[in-house]
Amino acid sequence: MTRITALSRPLLAWAAAHSALGTGCALAGVPLFGLGPHPAPAAWNWAAVAVAALVAAVLLARHRYGERPAFRRTLIAAAALCLASGFSLLMDVLMLLTGSLPAGPAAAAHHALGLTGAVLLAINTRTRKPTSGTPAPPAAASPRVHLVALVGAAAFLPYATMKTVWAFGGTFAGVSGAEVLEVSRRNGASGVWLALEGWGLDPTVLFALVGVFLLFGLVRPWGQVFPRWTVFLAGRRVPRWLPLAPAVLGAATLVPYGLLGSGYLILAGLGVLDLPPGDFRTGEDALLVSWAGLGAFAPYGLALAVAAHSYWRRTRPLAPARPASVPAPGLTPRRPVPPAPIRTRR
Repeated sequence: MTRITALSRPLLAWAAAHSALGTGCALAGVPLFGLGPHPAPAAWNWAAVAVAALVAAVLLARHRYGERPAFRRTLIAAAALCLASGFSLLMDVLMLLTGSLPAGPAAAAHHALGLTGAVLLAINTRTRKPTSGTPAPPAAASPRVHLVALVGAAAFLPYATMKTVWAFGGTFAGVSGAEVLEVSRRNGASGVWLALEGWGLDPTVLFALVGVFLLFGLVRPWGQVFPRWTVFLAGRRVPRWLPLAPAVLGAATLVPYGLLGSGYLILAGLGVLDLPPGDFRTGEDALLVSWAGLGAFAPYGLALAVAAHSYWRRTRPLAPARPASVPAPGLTPRRPVPPAPIRTRR
């Protein structure tokens, strides 16, 4: 029997919270899942309870019987399910900034718990201990990774162009900037949001710029050591988790959301599915605006994942050098063989 580690305790607490949320919402008839634009039956909430119970059972079994390959595979599968249930958390945050949350507070809490559980499960399934040694020197990513980062950043250009046109009062897809501002006000956007739009600064474009900054920080050396313009932090090492945490969470939310959204838009463009016009005059205008927005999510998310993987590899601590006098494990030092005497003829 092994003791419950410090990494398992937060996961057990997460399982309890996730199970409580699913049970309470199932009994109250509040749906946590959705079927496209419509909420799923509240009975589906028991699936969240089942996943949490499975995780808790595996942790307790690992505590009793020790590490087993089946336990690790089960936790990996649970992490994938949690990731699938929480990938839209970023969209909830963006909608919250506008003052509206279509999915509801319970569903948003479920998304947050889903991503939290995915991170905790990923930590608990690691079998390789981190290498202790000296920090790796700052280095840029390979040219291929730089190219991927450029493509990911360029994916925001259509969206940034559309939002900038609206922010300065222009017209895009048959809708003027004044109409967009009125729609935001009608949907209950916050005062800060409306003030920024009134000044010609679209908040979502600012978020996109922050995302591009993060992307290039992952591929450039200044993402490993604070640059001089950070003043008090200049020259200090950047903690690895600081850029990796938002990069992993961003990739985990944007890639699935972008792929699913792009698939939906493709089917809508082919006439298989209907795309409601919403606040636009025609369905074609709504499709154009949707492509400008959703089209950037998947490329940027994939670029973020590639850049994060490169950053993780480049910032791994270097293994400590083995002293020359210490032999390798399992080997015994050999005695030096004296040179053979030189015979001379008399």
